[in-house]
Amino acid sequence: MLHQLLAPDMEALDAIVEAVPKGGFVRTTKREIILGMLVYCALASTVMAEKPKVLSDNKIDRHALVNRHNITINKPDPLTPLSVGNGEFAFTADITGLQTFPEYHDKGMPLGTQSQWGWHSMPDPEEYALSDVLEEYDVWGRNVPYASDGKYPKGYSPAATWLRSNPHRIDLGRIGLRLAKPDGSPANIKDIANSSQTLNLWTGLLSSRFESDGQPVSVRTVCHPARDILAVKVTSPLLEQGRLSVSLAFPYGSTGWRSSADWSSPNRHKTQSHIGNGKAEFIRSLDSDRYYVRLLSPTKGHIKTVSQHEYEISQPNGNALEIVFVFSSKKVLEAMPDFETVKVAAEDHWQDFWSKGGAIDFSQCTDPRALELERRVVLSQYLTAINCAGSYPPQETGLVCNSWHGKFHLEMHWWHGVHFALWDRLELLERSLPWYQSILPMARATARTQGYKGARWPKMTSPDGRESPSNVGVFLIWQQPHPIYYAELCYRASKDQQTLERYKEIVFETAEFMASYAAWDQANQRYVLGPALIPAQESYGRYRRGNLNPTFELAYWQWALETAQRWRQRLGMKRNPRWDGVISKLSRPNVREGVYTAIETEPFTIYRDHPSIVAAYGLLPRTPLVEPEIMKRTYDHIIERWDWPSTWGWDYPMLAMTAARLGEPEKAVDALFIESQKNRYLANGHNYQSSRLPLYLPGNGGLLTAVAMMAVGWDGCPDRPSPGFPANGKWNIRWEGLRPMP
Repeated sequence: MLHQLLAPDMEALDAIVEAVPKGGFVRTTKREIILGMLVYCALASTVMAEKPKVLSDNKIDRHALVNRHNITINKPDPLTPLSVGNGEFAFTADITGLQTFPEYHDKGMPLGTQSQWGWHSMPDPEEYALSDVLEEYDVWGRNVPYASDGKYPKGYSPAATWLRSNPHRIDLGRIGLRLAKPDGSPANIKDIANSSQTLNLWTGLLSSRFESDGQPVSVRTVCHPARDILAVKVTSPLLEQGRLSVSLAFPYGSTGWRSSADWSSPNRHKTQSHIGNGKAEFIRSLDSDRYYVRLLSPTKGHIKTVSQHEYEISQPNGNALEIVFVFSSKKVLEAMPDFETVKVAAEDHWQDFWSKGGAIDFSQCTDPRALELERRVVLSQYLTAINCAGSYPPQETGLVCNSWHGKFHLEMHWWHGVHFALWDRLELLERSLPWYQSILPMARATARTQGYKGARWPKMTSPDGRESPSNVGVFLIWQQPHPIYYAELCYRASKDQQTLERYKEIVFETAEFMASYAAWDQANQRYVLGPALIPAQESYGRYRRGNLNPTFELAYWQWALETAQRWRQRLGMKRNPRWDGVISKLSRPNVREGVYTAIETEPFTIYRDHPSIVAAYGLLPRTPLVEPEIMKRTYDHIIERWDWPSTWGWDYPMLAMTAARLGEPEKAVDALFIESQKNRYLANGHNYQSSRLPLYLPGNGGLLTAVAMMAVGWDGCPDRPSPGFPANGKWNIRWEGLRPMP
């Protein structure tokens, strides 16, 4: 009967009762009954304690977890501005709580006011189109056009330059303090003393305190959770002295890197203002684009025009100035809230955000890296919520500053958003999924132009869904299966018919393209990927005319097509025989000297950039194409030989996921802490890459994906607590509300 006592469920109790001879409870003493029940309870509790669901019964003190990572900055730092936002809109501030000293951050992390809807296009007198930059590539005897602008190998043509940089994301307006010294001259950042700035993650309130010329200044900054509203409250004796006010200034759009604002072209845009008693409306016109800004000062601040595009709000009759700014793509008709209303709404939102969804507590771990990992995890949740949870896929620098003209890269959407599903915040991923449906006609047209079926998704794009010309991006294919992955995450969370119906068109059109893209190699009786292809590891760009069969992409093709077949079966449809043909005869990854190579063709493996080989069994579950033992040797080979300075922020969590699936949890944790410039997490939580990319949100999102997977597990993972972390007694992790990875 002992093996029955060990059963960790209620059926074991029935088994115990059945095991007692007839009339046993009459003949068995009370002492024996009680002893037996105690033994059962003790053993059952021991086994149940190893099951993940019990971890959620030991409630985490989420308030304490979050608040121990509130960000406090005590001196100016060009790399650590702090942001408030809601996924659709964000405002990034310097040490004063506003954008008072933007030039100080020009070579660090820029200050910006950005939104999902705020885009601008320069005039296009030539009416450029993708057809102007097409170049034909030989794909198994067939000419296939790509927007690679091949006529200008050392740069981009005027057509490609315009198409790449338009539309571009814009800075909606700079809101900063105007600080004056006693002699009336403007104060600079060196005149700021005794600074103390705290971002309260639990409430979403940014509180900034400092002194200017010995006088205290307090600034509180907060963003509305559901509207593009920034609320500010400034308190200081300097207001009444006329030495402190708030400035609102508007720039032209910029096609440059980092900055989304051009302050040198005042005559290329217009600002119409309607100023009243403590309120104002501004109509912004940038060529053919328009947006609106409304301002309300509940304290009846005085608003005046300073110049063509700059306005000043002062409070000469008191020491507190409140201002609420509303930004919109349409004329603002809704009522304007006051500062306290916005503050309370933000507090309610963030308390709800942190109280729901997943949480991981590392406070009981003794590994010296645990607290830093917890800090990165908590801050990454905040940063991805305000930058990556909008109605469009996010750009790699979110709503902080521009990279690649503010456009988003669809291969990066996986790294930005998959973690939302694993942290039980699927709705934050689903906000951007309808956009794929909206650009489906354009994706279908791209596939048709190239002679394929289904829908081919762009790589670098903007809300309109048009591909951006590139001698690299247009040849990437690893973004193609992503929509199937997102849809599968949605179905895993709901398991309902409604989800199947909602995403079936995206799943099936994606699979149609993938099946038709795979080319039949008659000589070897197999399907191949390529040529005219560049893998996720973009180092092979110069070989794009001959690249074949990247290891990761092969595994992703197999997994996504098989998943699409399951969607057909769930909907009561028969499997697509053509898809099955590709699945069954897809090429296997190339192996040389016992390890996987990046591609099948020469140069086989270049040891720099993304080590994406490992994603074939890490980002993905095991497929019939990948052998774990070979991948284990490949992983160790990569760790030994790779050029780490050339990697990117998401490479480290990618490695960690592979190590976890390979049953190497020590290596998984080590991967998260590889010493490299691009694996650096700043005081504000951002994943630093370089002076060109001072923040990189795919690193934050990837970290959250890997840590959730390591904590809760994945399909078919070892049956032990936190299977991706070492069972060495140093990683006593508590978690709740997480979902396993496929």
